[in-house]
Amino acid sequence: MRKQTIQYTSPLDALVAVAKRLSLYENQQKMNSEEFFTQYNQGLLSDDALLIEWANDYRHYLALHQEIAQQLNYGA
Repeated sequence: MRKQTIQYTSPLDALVAVAKRLSLYENQQKMNSEEFFTQYNQGLLSDDALLIEWANDYRHYLALHQEIAQQLNYGA
């Protein structure tokens, strides 16, 4: 599988794109991302390639969410 690099014009655009991917994982696996990530970090789930991608996307989502929150607080 070849990875594709996508550049976004803003953290908010990136957050929306990642959130859409998380929604796809959640619908496929019938589990929300927060619960998945908790179980994954506890070692309760396999290291299947799909789950690794989901975990990485969720980490990216959290980082983007934090970045946006910091920018909003900075501007306040």
